[in-house]
Amino acid sequence: MMDYNNIADEVTEKILSYWKDDCGWKLAKHAKGVTVSWKPSTEYAGHLYRGEGIIEEIPEKIIPFMYLPDHRKKWDQSLKSYRLAEVIDQDTMISHSITHSYGMGIISSRDFVDLIRIKRYPCGTITTNSVSVKCTSCPPNAASVRGHNNPCGYVCSPLPENPAHSKIMVFVQPELGGMLPHSVVEAAVPNNLISLISDVRDGLKTLRGTA
Repeated sequence: MMDYNNIADEVTEKILSYWKDDCGWKLAKHAKGVTVSWKPSTEYAGHLYRGEGIIEEIPEKIIPFMYLPDHRKKWDQSLKSYRLAEVIDQDTMISHSITHSYGMGIISSRDFVDLIRIKRYPCGTITTNSVSVKCTSCPPNAASVRGHNNPCGYVCSPLPENPAHSKIMVFVQPELGGMLPHSVVEAAVPNNLISLISDVRDGLKTLRGTA
């Protein structure tokens, strides 16, 4: 049996180190107020990507909006389905997500089984810290290619000059599986990060409008 709590502690430390790392990042793309950069990953033979943007909301409202199924299924246009397969404790859970195909079918549907740990820091920053794990309740499905997320997560911090707004940083380093050329993945990930942060902004605006 996997030691989920130990794995969650380890990935939380890694996301903290990514957040504090200001060296060696290279610009990949900037659009819609989102900047995506990358550097070589130490986890696999690919890139660690970082997406950054500003969201007009506080971290305590943004982070639940990004990982709880009742919210995420409404705004994340990349996902065909998303659920919490297991809840280990109030801050630790396992999610199962299935993506739509991408690029007119060039990238087929993927599914990911990820351990998630929510971490709150005294400065007001909240993080999600995730990595793919094995879970007996989420066996591979022939309808999707099983992907693997190396340590990834969201870091959401209140802006010092405007605490009602937050800076969001998204770290991803996915292995999509299948026979995809590395160049296809490199082209897709920056666009996906820009769409992710843009969709969160739009989703929060919609939520405020219906509150």
